[in-house]
Amino acid sequence: MPPAPDFPPAQTEQALLERYAAIAYDKQTDLYEVIGDNSWNVEMAAGTITFGPGLAFPLQVLGTFSHASQTWLWAWANAQSNLPDGLLAQAGQLRAYGAQHGIELLSTSEFDATNRDLHIIGCIASGMFGASGYYLANYGQGTMVVTVKSELIDRVSKNDFARISQVFPQIIGVFEMNHRPAFIQYVAQKGYPVTETADTVSVAVGAGTLTATFDELGRLASLKGSSGS
Repeated sequence: MPPAPDFPPAQTEQALLERYAAIAYDKQTDLYEVIGDNSWNVEMAAGTITFGPGLAFPLQVLGTFSHASQTWLWAWANAQSNLPDGLLAQAGQLRAYGAQHGIELLSTSEFDATNRDLHIIGCIASGMFGASGYYLANYGQGTMVVTVKSELIDRVSKNDFARISQVFPQIIGVFEMNHRPAFIQYVAQKGYPVTETADTVSVAVGAGTLTATFDELGRLASLKGSSGS
Protein backbone atom coordinates (compact mmCIF):
# COMPACT_ATOMS: atom_id res chain seq x y z
CA MET A 1 0.00 0.00 0.00
CA PRO A 2 1.44 3.43 -0.94
CA PRO A 3 1.93 6.18 1.65
CA ALA A 4 -1.31 7.84 2.71
CA PRO A 5 -2.09 11.03 0.77
CA ASP A 6 -1.82 14.29 2.67
CA PHE A 7 -5.54 14.83 3.25
CA PRO A 8 -6.76 17.51 5.65
CA PRO A 9 -8.04 16.03 8.94
CA ALA A 10 -11.51 14.52 8.73
CA GLN A 11 -13.52 16.24 11.44
CA THR A 12 -16.73 14.18 11.55
CA GLU A 13 -17.67 10.51 11.74
CA GLN A 14 -19.17 10.80 8.27
CA ALA A 15 -16.01 12.31 6.81
CA LEU A 16 -13.94 9.51 8.33
CA LEU A 17 -16.28 6.90 6.85
CA GLU A 18 -16.10 8.50 3.41
CA ARG A 19 -12.32 8.58 3.61
CA TYR A 20 -11.68 5.05 4.82
CA ALA A 21 -14.66 2.77 4.12
CA ALA A 22 -13.72 1.86 0.54
CA ILE A 23 -10.02 1.29 1.15
CA ALA A 24 -10.83 -0.75 4.27
CA TYR A 25 -13.37 -2.89 2.39
CA ASP A 26 -10.78 -3.37 -0.35
CA LYS A 27 -8.30 -4.74 2.19
CA GLN A 28 -10.93 -7.00 3.76
CA THR A 29 -10.99 -8.91 0.48
CA ASP A 30 -7.28 -9.66 0.86
CA LEU A 31 -7.64 -10.55 4.54
CA TYR A 32 -10.34 -13.15 3.90
CA GLU A 33 -8.46 -14.57 0.93
CA VAL A 34 -5.70 -15.43 3.42
CA ILE A 35 -7.72 -16.57 6.46
CA GLY A 36 -10.77 -18.02 4.72
CA ASP A 37 -13.39 -19.20 7.20
CA ASN A 38 -10.83 -20.49 9.70
CA SER A 39 -11.56 -20.20 13.41
CA TRP A 40 -9.62 -17.64 15.43
CA ASN A 41 -7.64 -17.63 18.64
CA VAL A 42 -6.18 -14.63 20.45
CA GLU A 43 -3.03 -14.74 22.57
CA MET A 44 -3.12 -11.47 24.48
CA ALA A 45 0.32 -11.96 26.06
CA ALA A 46 1.85 -12.50 22.63
CA GLY A 47 -0.27 -9.78 21.05
CA THR A 48 -1.42 -11.99 18.21
CA ILE A 49 -4.54 -13.39 16.61
CA THR A 50 -4.14 -16.80 14.96
CA PHE A 51 -6.20 -18.38 12.19
CA GLY A 52 -4.25 -21.62 11.88
CA PRO A 53 -0.65 -22.75 11.23
CA GLY A 54 1.44 -19.93 9.79
CA LEU A 55 -1.38 -17.43 10.20
CA ALA A 56 -0.52 -15.56 13.40
CA PHE A 57 -0.78 -11.79 13.04
CA PRO A 58 -0.07 -8.86 15.38
CA LEU A 59 -3.30 -7.28 16.54
CA GLN A 60 -4.66 -4.14 18.14
CA VAL A 61 -7.82 -4.36 20.25
CA LEU A 62 -10.35 -1.62 19.53
CA GLY A 63 -13.17 -2.69 21.82
CA THR A 64 -15.99 -5.11 22.46
CA PHE A 65 -19.69 -5.35 21.69
CA SER A 66 -21.98 -7.03 24.24
CA HIS A 67 -24.63 -9.24 22.65
CA ALA A 68 -26.75 -9.03 25.81
CA SER A 69 -26.83 -5.25 26.31
CA GLN A 70 -26.20 -4.32 22.65
CA THR A 71 -23.55 -1.83 23.76
CA TRP A 72 -20.06 -1.01 22.55
CA LEU A 73 -17.21 -0.56 25.05
CA TRP A 74 -13.91 0.92 23.88
CA ALA A 75 -10.86 -1.09 24.91
CA TRP A 76 -9.32 1.93 26.63
CA ALA A 77 -12.37 2.04 28.94
CA ASN A 78 -12.41 -1.70 29.69
CA ALA A 79 -10.49 -1.73 32.99
CA GLN A 80 -11.78 -5.20 33.97
CA SER A 81 -10.08 -6.95 31.06
CA ASN A 82 -6.53 -5.89 32.03
CA LEU A 83 -5.53 -5.69 28.38
CA PRO A 84 -1.82 -5.12 27.74
CA ASP A 85 -1.14 -1.43 27.08
CA GLY A 86 0.65 -2.29 23.86
CA LEU A 87 -2.58 -3.63 22.36
CA LEU A 88 -4.48 -0.40 23.10
CA ALA A 89 -2.38 2.04 21.09
CA GLN A 90 -4.80 2.43 18.17
CA ALA A 91 -7.86 2.62 20.42
CA GLY A 92 -6.14 5.33 22.43
CA GLN A 93 -5.21 7.28 19.33
CA LEU A 94 -8.78 7.10 18.08
CA ARG A 95 -9.96 8.39 21.46
CA ALA A 96 -7.59 11.35 21.25
CA TYR A 97 -8.64 12.06 17.65
CA GLY A 98 -12.30 11.92 18.63
CA ALA A 99 -11.75 14.27 21.56
CA GLN A 100 -9.83 16.71 19.36
CA HIS A 101 -12.50 16.86 16.67
CA GLY A 102 -15.62 16.30 18.77
CA ILE A 103 -16.42 12.87 17.28
CA GLU A 104 -18.55 11.07 19.85
CA LEU A 105 -18.20 7.64 18.22
CA LEU A 106 -14.48 7.67 19.01
CA SER A 107 -14.46 9.44 22.36
CA THR A 108 -17.53 8.08 24.21
CA SER A 109 -16.42 5.14 26.36
CA GLU A 110 -19.64 3.10 26.07
CA PHE A 111 -22.78 3.49 23.97
CA ASP A 112 -25.70 1.63 22.41
CA ALA A 113 -24.50 0.11 19.16
CA THR A 114 -25.38 -2.12 16.24
CA ASN A 115 -23.38 -4.49 14.07
CA ARG A 116 -23.08 -1.66 11.55
CA ASP A 117 -21.20 0.42 14.12
CA LEU A 118 -18.65 -2.37 14.52
CA HIS A 119 -17.88 -2.22 10.81
CA ILE A 120 -17.68 1.58 10.87
CA ILE A 121 -15.19 1.46 13.73
CA GLY A 122 -13.22 -1.29 12.00
CA CYS A 123 -13.13 0.60 8.70
CA ILE A 124 -11.98 3.84 10.30
CA ALA A 125 -9.23 2.15 12.29
CA SER A 126 -8.09 -0.01 9.37
CA GLY A 127 -7.83 2.97 7.07
CA MET A 128 -6.40 5.48 9.52
CA PHE A 129 -3.62 3.17 10.72
CA GLY A 130 -2.84 1.39 7.47
CA ALA A 131 -3.81 -1.99 8.88
CA SER A 132 -4.07 -5.10 6.73
CA GLY A 133 -7.69 -5.41 7.81
CA TYR A 134 -10.04 -5.61 10.75
CA TYR A 135 -11.73 -8.65 12.23
CA LEU A 136 -14.92 -9.15 14.24
CA ALA A 137 -14.06 -11.94 16.67
CA ASN A 138 -17.29 -13.42 18.03
CA TYR A 139 -16.70 -15.10 21.40
CA GLY A 140 -20.31 -15.96 22.22
CA GLN A 141 -21.25 -13.33 24.77
CA GLY A 142 -19.85 -10.58 22.62
CA THR A 143 -17.72 -9.56 19.67
CA MET A 144 -14.22 -8.13 19.92
CA VAL A 145 -13.12 -5.83 17.11
CA VAL A 146 -9.42 -5.91 16.28
CA THR A 147 -7.11 -4.74 13.52
CA VAL A 148 -4.34 -6.92 12.14
CA LYS A 149 -1.14 -6.18 10.26
CA SER A 150 0.68 -8.69 8.07
CA GLU A 151 2.91 -8.54 5.01
CA LEU A 152 1.39 -11.87 3.99
CA ILE A 153 -2.01 -10.19 3.64
CA ASP A 154 -0.59 -7.04 2.08
CA ARG A 155 1.18 -9.07 -0.62
CA VAL A 156 -1.99 -10.75 -1.91
CA SER A 157 -2.00 -10.39 -5.68
CA LYS A 158 -4.85 -8.31 -7.04
CA ASN A 159 -6.12 -6.76 -10.26
CA ASP A 160 -6.83 -3.20 -9.17
CA PHE A 161 -8.71 -2.44 -12.37
CA ALA A 162 -11.30 -5.06 -11.47
CA ARG A 163 -11.00 -4.48 -7.70
CA ILE A 164 -11.92 -0.79 -7.80
CA SER A 165 -14.80 -1.50 -10.17
CA GLN A 166 -16.19 -4.04 -7.70
CA VAL A 167 -15.42 -2.44 -4.35
CA PHE A 168 -16.70 1.09 -4.81
CA PRO A 169 -20.22 0.27 -6.05
CA GLN A 170 -20.51 -2.26 -3.23
CA ILE A 171 -19.41 0.08 -0.44
CA ILE A 172 -21.74 2.91 -1.45
CA GLY A 173 -24.54 0.35 -1.32
CA VAL A 174 -23.64 -0.42 2.30
CA PHE A 175 -23.00 3.08 3.69
CA GLU A 176 -24.57 6.44 2.95
CA MET A 177 -21.82 8.77 1.79
CA ASN A 178 -20.89 11.51 -0.65
CA HIS A 179 -19.82 9.44 -3.61
CA ARG A 180 -17.44 11.73 -5.46
CA PRO A 181 -15.08 12.66 -2.59
CA ALA A 182 -15.24 9.09 -1.31
CA PHE A 183 -14.16 7.75 -4.72
CA ILE A 184 -11.33 10.27 -5.05
CA GLN A 185 -10.00 9.47 -1.59
CA TYR A 186 -10.25 5.73 -2.23
CA VAL A 187 -8.20 5.70 -5.42
CA ALA A 188 -5.74 8.26 -4.03
CA GLN A 189 -5.02 5.94 -1.10
CA LYS A 190 -4.32 3.18 -3.62
CA GLY A 191 -1.70 5.47 -5.17
CA TYR A 192 -3.47 6.52 -8.37
CA PRO A 193 -3.62 10.13 -9.59
CA VAL A 194 -7.00 11.37 -10.81
CA THR A 195 -8.14 13.67 -13.58
CA GLU A 196 -11.36 15.57 -12.92
CA THR A 197 -13.95 17.29 -15.07
CA ALA A 198 -17.27 18.77 -14.01
CA ASP A 199 -18.98 15.40 -13.92
CA THR A 200 -16.23 12.77 -14.17
CA VAL A 201 -13.22 11.45 -12.30
CA SER A 202 -10.78 9.40 -14.37
CA VAL A 203 -8.13 7.13 -12.91
CA ALA A 204 -5.21 5.61 -14.83
CA VAL A 205 -4.83 2.04 -13.56
CA GLY A 206 -2.07 0.13 -15.24
CA ALA A 207 -2.62 0.25 -18.98
CA GLY A 208 -6.29 1.13 -18.60
CA THR A 209 -8.51 3.95 -17.43
CA LEU A 210 -11.46 3.89 -15.07
CA THR A 211 -13.93 6.74 -15.48
CA ALA A 212 -16.50 7.47 -12.80
CA THR A 213 -19.38 9.69 -13.88
CA PHE A 214 -21.37 11.58 -11.24
CA ASP A 215 -24.78 13.25 -11.41
CA GLU A 216 -25.55 16.81 -10.32
CA LEU A 217 -25.78 15.65 -6.70
CA GLY A 218 -22.34 14.05 -6.86
CA ARG A 219 -23.71 10.52 -6.79
CA LEU A 220 -22.16 7.78 -8.91
CA ALA A 221 -23.99 7.38 -12.20
CA SER A 222 -21.58 4.98 -13.91
CA LEU A 223 -18.15 3.44 -13.54
CA LYS A 224 -16.63 2.27 -16.80
CA GLY A 225 -13.24 0.97 -17.77
CA SER A 226 -11.27 1.10 -20.97
CA SER A 227 -8.13 -0.90 -21.74
CA GLY A 228 -4.96 0.63 -23.07
CA SER A 229 -3.80 0.19 -26.64
